[in-house]
Amino acid sequence: MCGRVSGKSDKNQSERVMPGTIEVTSPDVKLRPIATGLKFPEGPMALADGSVLFTEIAAKRLTRVSPGGTIEDVAHFEGGPDGAAIGPDGAIYVCNNGGSFSFVESGDLLLFGLTSPPGYLGGSIDRVDLKTGEVRKLYTHCGDLQLRGPNDIVFDKTGGFWFTDHGIRTERSSDRSSVFYAQPDGSHIEEKIFPLDEPNGIGLSPDGSRLYVAETQVGRVWYFDLDGPGQIAAGADSQFHPGKLLYGAGGYRLFDSMAIDGDGWVCQGTLGEGAITQISPDGETVEVMHFSDPCVTNICFGGPDLRTAYITCSASGQVVAVDWPRPGLKLAF
Repeated sequence: MCGRVSGKSDKNQSERVMPGTIEVTSPDVKLRPIATGLKFPEGPMALADGSVLFTEIAAKRLTRVSPGGTIEDVAHFEGGPDGAAIGPDGAIYVCNNGGSFSFVESGDLLLFGLTSPPGYLGGSIDRVDLKTGEVRKLYTHCGDLQLRGPNDIVFDKTGGFWFTDHGIRTERSSDRSSVFYAQPDGSHIEEKIFPLDEPNGIGLSPDGSRLYVAETQVGRVWYFDLDGPGQIAAGADSQFHPGKLLYGAGGYRLFDSMAIDGDGWVCQGTLGEGAITQISPDGETVEVMHFSDPCVTNICFGGPDLRTAYITCSASGQVVAVDWPRPGLKLAF
């Protein structure tokens, strides 16, 4: 059903190392690289055993780094694995953008190209069995609507999940895109918010009453009040959507994926200036943690008391850890 509401690897680690290191330009921040030599990492997930999972979009794989620093491949994909989350069954649910991003090398950095490549396959939500590495496509369509470029995902406490579809772009055009809500058993998917301009990061407030969504190119974070699982509360009459603007960035700041910390701050991966932009729940206070990587794409929390942030510095191919000023938010699963 689809409805619309409101409008293991043969490569060793040495072959995967790229030169260069990340430096945090914000004061009093101590950075600890935990994995290097990656091919545009995204979707970090901290596990209870101290290891960290993440996707590598350009390498088309799901990867794990152990507490001791050993890197291993968990699963391989067609397309482009992007944002990911742990589901209620312990499987990993991956937003597969279908290979909608091209990449170009610039010195020691791997950067986005301007258009989707010729080998684009169409988007999907994929389920990964962590024990076997089996990848199964869960959703490719919402009714007759083909998923274009799923990007980021978050589960609510009932086991359903929200995800953004970033769309695809050519040199001179770009999709208008959506936010969807779906069930992890493949039984139901529904388009919930349309239209948005390249929706990317998505997260839930600590009490589950708000859904946050970031739009990339325009550097905006919206919030949507929820009436229940998968239910957007009615807003002011609009031909667009009932969202409320939390924050709009100035300058060349493009918003990527996000996480919400335990105090309800939106921790927003920021492209262009390379940062985690931290936005208070009322949108009145903004703090920026800068990195010397232009593509700081995503963040998750783990470690003792969830005070460690794991951040994907994607252009330089690194996942780094920093001590976070507030406790992280324990996710649903």
